[in-house]
Amino acid sequence: MTKTDFLDQPPDSAVLTPYDREHLKTYLRLLDAEADGACWEEAVTVIFGLDPDKDAQRAARVYTSHMARAKWMTENGFRHLVRSSYH
Repeated sequence: MTKTDFLDQPPDSAVLTPYDREHLKTYLRLLDAEADGACWEEAVTVIFGLDPDKDAQRAARVYTSHMARAKWMTENGFRHLVRSSYH
């Protein structure tokens, strides 16, 4: 995945999407960055290649929406992932 292979906001779905499957690594990197205490600006720069100084609104939207989806994955999405691996 290149740093341009992402949407500004992941699809909003109650089930696991193809986008989620393609971005599992991104979600894990976001969660790791948060656990390590990285500021959101650093995380969005390293993970997405965005410059929050040049486009703060987009950078914040990308970070916030993907972080929300990453957290959804830890609470709900993993169940879909595990179930689908058995089919």
